Amino acid sequence: MTKPMPNVQPAAIETGAREISARLSAAGYRALWAGGCVRDRLLGRPAKDVDIATNATPDQVLALFPRALTVGKAFGVVCLPWRGVNYEIATFRRDRGYRDGRRPDAVEFTDEREDA
Repeated sequence: MTKPMPNVQPAAIETGAREISARLSAAGYRALWAGGCVRDRLLGRPAKDVDIATNATPDQVLALFPRALTVGKAFGVVCLPWRGVNYEIATFRRDRGYRDGRRPDAVEFTDEREDA
């Protein structure tokens, strides 16, 4: 989940998400906003966070954004500090089993339809 600094305005959160999405798109990848920001947008509320889903693998995201952190790379997620906000960028994936009921046993990268 995107974690803004305390004084970051919602418009700045969306501006950063647009910049990140544009860079992914310019490199030939899909970039879709996901999660609570979509709900908030539909309800006419400012987004408190923006999560980005993409067909770029974690390594491809890291190549585009060298400052990204590999906190969830095994699950297809990297964290990108960008203009005072930490954005989560997740590769489209299919989860394989949940022995602990919380984390997938394995993930397989896929497309946005399969991920949804």
